[in-house]
Amino acid sequence: MSQSLIAALQDPALYPHPVEAFQVIETHISWVILTGPYAYKLKKPMNFGFLDFTALEDRGHFCNEELRLNQRLTQDLYLEVLPITGTAESPQLGGDGPVIEYALKMRQFPQSQLLSTLQANGELTAAHIDEMARQIAHFHLSAPHVPQAHPAGTPDEVMAPVRQNFEQIRPFLSDKADLAQLEALQAWAESSFERLKPLIAQRKLDGFTRECHGDIHLGNATLIDGQVVIFDCIEFNEPFRFTDVYADTGFLAMDLEDRGLKSLARRFISQYLELTGDYQGLELLNFYKAYRALVRAKVALFSMPSEASPVQRATTLRQYRNYANLAESYSTIPSRFLAITHGVSAVGKSHVAMRLVEALGAVRLRSDVERKRLFGEQQVENTPQAGIYAADASTKTYARLNEIANIVLRAGFPVVLDATFLKREQRDAAAKVAEATGAPFLILDCNAPQAVIASWLAQRQAEQNDPSDATLAVIKEQQAHRDPLTPEELLQSKRVETNQSGTLDALVAQIRQRLPGL
Repeated sequence: MSQSLIAALQDPALYPHPVEAFQVIETHISWVILTGPYAYKLKKPMNFGFLDFTALEDRGHFCNEELRLNQRLTQDLYLEVLPITGTAESPQLGGDGPVIEYALKMRQFPQSQLLSTLQANGELTAAHIDEMARQIAHFHLSAPHVPQAHPAGTPDEVMAPVRQNFEQIRPFLSDKADLAQLEALQAWAESSFERLKPLIAQRKLDGFTRECHGDIHLGNATLIDGQVVIFDCIEFNEPFRFTDVYADTGFLAMDLEDRGLKSLARRFISQYLELTGDYQGLELLNFYKAYRALVRAKVALFSMPSEASPVQRATTLRQYRNYANLAESYSTIPSRFLAITHGVSAVGKSHVAMRLVEALGAVRLRSDVERKRLFGEQQVENTPQAGIYAADASTKTYARLNEIANIVLRAGFPVVLDATFLKREQRDAAAKVAEATGAPFLILDCNAPQAVIASWLAQRQAEQNDPSDATLAVIKEQQAHRDPLTPEELLQSKRVETNQSGTLDALVAQIRQRLPGL
């Protein structure tokens, strides 16, 4: 393929639709011709080792793969693969005769709507991240499992690219501090791998190696008609997308943290976990985040010109060090705690819990979510202590919360259990989990005026997207039969007026003061 073909394709007469203007976006592996309503993507005949587009039939194959794979997460964005016939100087889209090239036709969208652009302009919101969490969770839950016979997802296959990063980075470095940091990171990666090897093997057996996206970051997500759309998955290299789902989620979390959006990264992970229930693999998250950060560090070094000027070299090394430092941050020993909320339904417990997620990196476990994961949706009108809210169901729900909390704490993350905890035995059981894992224990005693509780309940019921089934009758029942905090429990508790934002700020500051590693 030559530049003459790209130039010849910039002819409005070739297209069966109006052309507003032509713009060509060139990357190292493709050209994208923008026309206004549609974009046409052509693959370059290149071989970079990790991809090979040199043969025409392979370019056609991977165009069709890109269409197939991206249609899993998009609707009416990736449209069709068109053969290009004729000659490079006089091409035709979909004409007769021998095919000289292939183009993937896509619906064009404004580059200003990329989430990376919104973030740069200060317009990225928590709602965008929540929607990404929802889409990625549902995508992973339905993604095809990689067959057990396929090597992808086995410990050796997982570790091979991790080791390759270190081998490929080392020749670019000469500074002693950079080399010492790289050695420390490699030692951490190797020791982490030995510790995680049984879990990686078990994840493969349990079917968590799936046909994922492989390249989820804010630059590959956009708003179309006001909705978040994730696009441009890896089509050219199976091992890049045949991964544990945590490699996909870890990439986006790392990308958010690299952009200084640590609170949104934490929110994304906690929301994703609530939707998937995949807490067993959480211990892999920092391992994959560090791997993804070092891939970015390596790419920064690879992009340095062979005859780089001192300024270019300094700029490249600064980019490298930013990613290396980010990778190093994932190797630190975490500070953990176990907090439980205490209060009636609709008092604002979930809001308090989410604040601890965003500010302190806690994983939120919600009784309303785990109850329905155990027993399904409520099938009849909710009444106190009936159906999935009967005493035995509640006992099993709280036991499940404690079981997951134990998993999350042992994976190195703080936990906040978002439930009413109105009974003394429920609080005692949670305290035992904290004691068994060596984590500090805190009761968040959530309070609000009755009128505020009623208004929040009405708002929640109107939105119809909250997992809670609580009604005013349920709340009155809770208030009448709650066990007050004992004097001993009061020593472990912090009163939170949920309708006063300053109380939450003070709470976060106090926890940080007590656990400075957060």
